[in-house]
Amino acid sequence: MKLAIAQINCVLGDLAQNSAKILSRAEQARALGAELMLTPELSLCGYPPEDLLLRSGFFRACAAALSELAQKISGISVIVGHPHEQDGKRYNAASLLRDGRVVATYFKHFLPNYAVFDEERYFARGTESLVFEMEGIRFGINICADVWEPEAAQLARNAGAQVLLVLNASPFAMQKLPSRHSVLRERISQTGLSVVYANMVGGQDELVFDGGSFAMDAAGLLTAQSVLFEEALSLVEVSAQATPSGEIAALPGLEEGVYRALCLGLKDYIVKNRFPGVLLGLSGGVDSALTLAVAVDALGADKVHAVMMPSPYTAKISLDDAREMVKILGVKYDEFAIEPILQDYLATLKDAFAGRAEDTTEENLQARIRGMLLMALSNKLGSLVLTTGNKSEMSVGYATLYGDMAGGFSVLKDVGKLLVYRLSRFRNTLGYVIPERIITRAPSAELRPDQTDQDNLPPYEVLDGIVECYVEQNMSVPEIVERGYAEADVLRVVRLIRVSEYKRRQSAVGVRITERGYGKDWRYPITVRYQDNF
Repeated sequence: MKLAIAQINCVLGDLAQNSAKILSRAEQARALGAELMLTPELSLCGYPPEDLLLRSGFFRACAAALSELAQKISGISVIVGHPHEQDGKRYNAASLLRDGRVVATYFKHFLPNYAVFDEERYFARGTESLVFEMEGIRFGINICADVWEPEAAQLARNAGAQVLLVLNASPFAMQKLPSRHSVLRERISQTGLSVVYANMVGGQDELVFDGGSFAMDAAGLLTAQSVLFEEALSLVEVSAQATPSGEIAALPGLEEGVYRALCLGLKDYIVKNRFPGVLLGLSGGVDSALTLAVAVDALGADKVHAVMMPSPYTAKISLDDAREMVKILGVKYDEFAIEPILQDYLATLKDAFAGRAEDTTEENLQARIRGMLLMALSNKLGSLVLTTGNKSEMSVGYATLYGDMAGGFSVLKDVGKLLVYRLSRFRNTLGYVIPERIITRAPSAELRPDQTDQDNLPPYEVLDGIVECYVEQNMSVPEIVERGYAEADVLRVVRLIRVSEYKRRQSAVGVRITERGYGKDWRYPITVRYQDNF
């Protein structure tokens, strides 16, 4: 028999659009000869609904949408993910739709409560398996985290399943797909079941769902692989021996995968929230250059507006490189010199600042003038301001509140500085857009004469390594020192991470590409005396 995997991009809360998309894919799958179609986790409403799941009206609306969808589906069976309320409890569910009705419903057993997941806040656990038969083949259902533990898959096996159908809303992180493959091979080894795995695709706030749906046979051999970062309707042939097989798409390398995740995350944030376009401040540096490249690739040049705001400390080569890049990309471009405004600010504050030496205050004024100008353009034109800071800077507070942090979305929020350089070089392999000098120059905020980032920060090879250990791997100070980093550097960086929490709380939402970004999966107190020295 033929089975279809509907790897779809859902809009959270748009029940009508999501239902229409599921119905359209079901009709396409039926026309291609499929008898069964599998959709992702919570495909009816989108994922994650968060505190919408605390509202009874949301469950009633989802129930009505599911019933209406079931009535429209004919000639094919469809498994749809949806929230479900029953007997005073709420579940993460998957229902089998057939012959105009809901035939059976499965409740998710294991509710993830780590990283970006918070399902124990909303759902009750299911305890029963669901196995159904088609064309002599017995199918069991699991939902996402169910397969990361052995029990739910084993229950399906004990109930007679031969093929495990898994609905997923698994967000992207670097090297995540090999991890999924590894986990499913563990389940296959334990149960002897073959697997068909459907994953959501698309951006939802900070999360990017990368798709990459796949199938494996009972030996753990990959027998079908869908594309990443795109919607797809993939056909899988299931033999009488319950072996699935289909086409295997080529997969991107690390830099390409991250770059496509950034593009998809930005595009869906802008499109789904109905912004007409974006604008950003160019500096002639690599962070804003990469952000501009992603914005154009994601949205098109006609929806991107770049603004250069030189100060007395802006190098001529920064202006030249920014002008070259906007000419290559063909985006709208403006230049506003900020020195007159800066002098007005300093004159206004002259008496209040009397007797005090110049310090970062004057530097931050420049950044805040730029932020003010960008936000004024945003208010007038309706475009969303993109901030251009990276994860290295946000980790240690090398950013100005209401200055370069002003904006509504951060493309590079979870991208360390070294990876920024790798992504910039990767982008130029697709076509030259980032001037080489931007990539090779020493990074600088250009807020005082001859300034470079390394005046105030450890080398990025050191900084990024410590941030990865402490933030993403949750390692202690002694464990990081054992990795070969100087204790003084580790203590300094960890302290900066700790005291910069108040800034990160006020930072724009941004794309998550690691296993731990500064979003839902980073919940540290602002007011705290504990120091991580042990």
